[in-house]
Amino acid sequence: MYTVRRSEGYGKAERSVLSLIKPSGLGAILRARVKEPEVQSLLDLLGRRPSRIELDRAALEIARIEYPDLDAGLCITQLDHHALAVAERARDLSDGRSFVEAANEYLFVEAGFRGNDEDYYNPENSCLNRVLETKRGIPITLSVIYMEIARRLSKTVSGVGLPGHFVIRYDDPEYSAVIDPYHGGAILDAAQCCQLAQVESLDHGMLDPVDRRHIAMRMINNLRGIYFARREPAKALQVLDLLIAAVPDSADEHKQRAVALLQQHRMREALGAFKRYLELSPEAPDRERIDEQIHNIAFWIASRN
Repeated sequence: MYTVRRSEGYGKAERSVLSLIKPSGLGAILRARVKEPEVQSLLDLLGRRPSRIELDRAALEIARIEYPDLDAGLCITQLDHHALAVAERARDLSDGRSFVEAANEYLFVEAGFRGNDEDYYNPENSCLNRVLETKRGIPITLSVIYMEIARRLSKTVSGVGLPGHFVIRYDDPEYSAVIDPYHGGAILDAAQCCQLAQVESLDHGMLDPVDRRHIAMRMINNLRGIYFARREPAKALQVLDLLIAAVPDSADEHKQRAVALLQQHRMREALGAFKRYLELSPEAPDRERIDEQIHNIAFWIASRN
């Protein structure tokens, strides 16, 4: 007998993370804790405040940056069905090796999940809803699917944040394995972990489990980097507004927000964001350059009055 644990359902009154952030994007939040528990829980998680949000819910709220109208309930149901399928195929679900073998066979052979080598930097690879649909993703989103299936089956699978390549590890008193969901669930030894991380040896703690906040921040930062690289400042601004809503005093986010606003020719807002950056980081090493940028923007605005 096995039991599948799932997250609580989304209420119809709940809105996406982005709907909590006013257009000014300066961290002002409309807090409606009763109707929007998942949204607020994600902001609490990112802000290092107590949060009970599960990883699947956090990942889906992050995905709303790219897909604001995604059907979260459908995604949760898909994860439930995948967990049931793994449970049905495991010879002995209480045995760790049996679970890993069944999960790998089902996810990467039968269901066909795999890494998206052909279009790695497409933002949809960072969005859990799309990875569940297309069965193509990057290491961290494929790892989240594996971890959430394991959680539903009360199996201990944790994320491992290797530099440049996210993996997972299974641990119980009888069996332990480092698993690479991006490469078909490959079981990795120390040398292979070094190869993936592009290091000569594994530093102390490099294979230690990471927490939900680390995973959520890594997913958000992936999207941020993709949007800046693709010259999509409006989307990058949405990511930064989310981070500032969670941690209003994060100086670097205000500076990057200023850059995104500048790329959209929103000069007055960019000026305010650069000033806020220096207020929060008065000894910033790039203060001279930012002061010059502020002067140039102020001159440009004055010349058009």
